[in-house]
Order: sequence, then structure tokens, then C-alpha cells
Amino acid sequence: MGRVVLGVAVSVAVTACAVAAVVVGRRVRSRRKWSKVVGVLRELEEGCDTTVARLKQVVDAMAVEMHAGLASEGGSKLKMLLTYVDNLPNGTERGTYYALDLGGTYFRVLRVHLGGQRPPFLEHEVERQPIPQHLMTSTSEDLFDFIASSLQEFIDKEDGSEFSMGRGRELGFTFSYPVKQMSVCSGILIKWTKGFSIVDMVGRDVAECLQEALTRRGLDVKVAALVNDTVGTLALGHYHDVDTVAAIIIGTGTNACYVERADALIKCQGLLTTSGCMVVNMEWGNFWSSHLPRTSYDIDLDAESPNPNDQGFEKMISGMYLGDIVRRIILRILLESNMFGPVSSKLSMPFILRTPMMAAMHEDDSPDLREVARILGDILEIPYVPLKLRKVVVKVCDIVTRRAARLAAAGIIGILKKIGRDGSGGITGFRSKSDSKIKRSVVAIEGGLYTSYTLFREYLHEGLNDILGEDVAKHVILKITEDGSGIGAALLAASYSSYKCG
Repeated sequence: MGRVVLGVAVSVAVTACAVAAVVVGRRVRSRRKWSKVVGVLRELEEGCDTTVARLKQVVDAMAVEMHAGLASEGGSKLKMLLTYVDNLPNGTERGTYYALDLGGTYFRVLRVHLGGQRPPFLEHEVERQPIPQHLMTSTSEDLFDFIASSLQEFIDKEDGSEFSMGRGRELGFTFSYPVKQMSVCSGILIKWTKGFSIVDMVGRDVAECLQEALTRRGLDVKVAALVNDTVGTLALGHYHDVDTVAAIIIGTGTNACYVERADALIKCQGLLTTSGCMVVNMEWGNFWSSHLPRTSYDIDLDAESPNPNDQGFEKMISGMYLGDIVRRIILRILLESNMFGPVSSKLSMPFILRTPMMAAMHEDDSPDLREVARILGDILEIPYVPLKLRKVVVKVCDIVTRRAARLAAAGIIGILKKIGRDGSGGITGFRSKSDSKIKRSVVAIEGGLYTSYTLFREYLHEGLNDILGEDVAKHVILKITEDGSGIGAALLAASYSSYKCG
């Protein structure tokens, strides 16, 4: 009997040891998997680090590239395009002006009423029209005849009393495609993007094509300004606040423009301006510097993009790309840790995780991060994700977003440094010999990444404070504008009106 009991005891002990070994083995494997997750996260944090020292290097690099781009054509990755806008609206404009905004598969027609008083008074009406698919690959005449007929229908709805005394209508045209600007109201189309392919228009004056169509319709409407959306944003910002010196768009894409002294436009010496200044369209999405904190995820994204080695800054800070950077990081974490076995094919699909979804995960404040779990399950088809790993995903979103926002802040301060408004003095700096008071520098800003993504906005402001110091940063004001591409174009038509006294 004793032997039987002893045998059973030994058997139980052996079984217990075997179970314990299995449990310990699983724990060891789990720890190894988790250590790989931690390793990827640590490497990401180090690669995306935006210390103040590094950000100041980016600021300096931006200012240097701006100088180079103004010195000669092709002298910098920044195009530094002259817009010929040297007379920004200031709130004193009066009358009714129009705008056409063509930037995708829809175009918009706007009517803007200006009161000519302080504070600025502005009312506007807008209609949105789809562009028939066949017109996107037809002829320039067909496209602009359609746009002109839509404008005529829009105008026919008003009483027109303001224009019955020999005064014609004037229009600002926002055309969001690559154009070589020739004057404030003319520009040559370089190439089409966004699904358009109207061959006979390439190399032609865009504003002239529209003007000819308006004339064919018998419309007494003059194209007074041809602008892009960033310049329109600056115009709208300056209309409301004359201390506005720059404009930033940071949404799906990103760009910046600013007011530059005419004598700094070295590549166009002798150009006369009425104000001694001109708005320069930077096309800053193409900015690049070795000081930018680039990771293997950025390198892979760029290599697999339709435009490798192009738009490097945009690929690190804009809404088009942030979600996909996060997707790539999640994919690597799951592949290296093997936490869920075979990885969903959805995780290998570029741009399946859009930035608004990434922002929703980042800003999920529920105790169990249920929105994170929902998006990982619904969009990326990752099965049940433990809370521990959901927190990792939120951390990844935070690292990528913080890097983007702080780099955007460095870009803004690079512009301010170029024009002497970063607190370091200079000809037009914060502090002058005759005036020790710090000047306000207003930057107009549009785009959903800044206006709708709270944490991005907070990190951008954090970056401004860290780089400039709070004493200077409080004099840099970011002001959200709405519809610079529409209202801003109409305001520029007012600035360049032939009937300013009207």
C-alpha cells in the first residue's frame, strides 16, 4: 500500500513539474515576445526623438534652404515660388467679389461681400459643383466653358444692383495644381494632378483660359488674381489681422507661404513691388535636412511611394502619411514578437490606416481603450488585443504625432528666423534699436491635422515654446482661418481691384 501511495505521489509530482515547466516555458516565451515589443518601441522613441537641440538645427536648416531657394532657381529643395502678390487685404476693402476654387473633382463658386470697416466685415455665399468625369480628360475649352456656365447661373441669382453703374465683376481664381506664376493674375500650367489630364492646357496660361471662357459666355467678369490655397489663407489671415506674416496649411498635405522683403528676392533682382514686399510660396513639403529624425519606417514609406526622394518633409508631418507610418510600426511589432501568430493581410496594405483613425486611437480616453480595440479589429483585422498591447499602440501614435507636430513647429520658426522674427533680432526682428517692445507675429493656419487633432495641436504649441522660450513664444500667435482657398481668393481680387474707390 505504501508503495502505491509513494508511486501516486511521485506521479503527481512529476505531472506538477511538467505543468510547471509548461507554464514557466510559456511565461519565458511571453517575456521574450514582450521584450521584443519593448525593444521596437525603445528604438522608435530614439529614432523619432525631437530634442530642443535637434529642433533648433531643423530651424536653422529651414532658414538656410529658404535663403538658397531665393538666391537661384533650383538652388534648394524649397522652390520658393514668387507669387507677385505684393498687396495683401487689410480689412478696408469694400464691395462684392467672387472666387472660383478648383482643386479636385469638385469646384466651388463664392460671392464675398466686404464692408470696408474695422473690425473687418465679411459675408459670403458658396455653391459646390461636381465636375463631370469626362471633362477631366476633355479639352480646356470644354472644362472652362462648364465652369463659366456654372458661374453664370450663380450670378443670375442676384439682383446685380451693385454692378449696374459701369462696374464689372472681379474674381479670384484658386487653382491648386502646379503653376509657374507669371503675374498676380496669370500663370502657366506645368502639369495636371488629382485625376485631371487635359493635354492641350499644359503650358498655357490658366487665368487666360478662364477669361476666354467668361468672354464666350458674355460675362463681364475679370480674373483679377490667380492664387493657390496657401496664399489665399495668408490673404484671409492678413485681412483679419495685419500682423499676419505667414500662412501654413497642415492637413492631408502641407505647405507654407510668407511675406518676404523684395530686396531678398535675389533670383529676381530689380523686381518692383508697391509695398517693398512679396508673398513667397515655399512649397515646404519638399524641405529636407539631415537633421530631420528619419527612421527605417520613413525610408520604406518613401521608397514605396509614387514620388521617392520627393516631399520628404510632408511625408513626416502631414495627414496623408502619419497613419501609414503607424501601420508600418504595428506590422513590425507583430511580426517580430509573433504575439498573434499569422499577421492579417490588411496590415500589409498601404494607407489602410488613415490618419483620422490613428488620431481616434491616440485620443481614446476610455479605461479599456475600446476604440483602439475596435479600429484594430475592424480596420486591420487583428483579433482580440490585450489591454497591454493596446497601450503600446497608443504610445506608437503618440511618438509619431509628437514628432510630426514638433517638426511643424520648427518649420514655422524657420520662417520666422528667415524674416528676423524668431527673437534673435535683425532688420525686421522682434527687437529693433528704436523699439524694445516685442512685435506680434501672426501665422494663419488651416488644415484638419491642426484644427481637429487636439494632441497634434498641443504638441505643436509645445514645440514653439520649447524652441523659442515662453517669453518670445507668447508673441507668436497661430490663428485658425476658415476657407482661405475660397474667401482668400476673393479678398485678393479686392486687393487688386480696378475699382478700389468703389
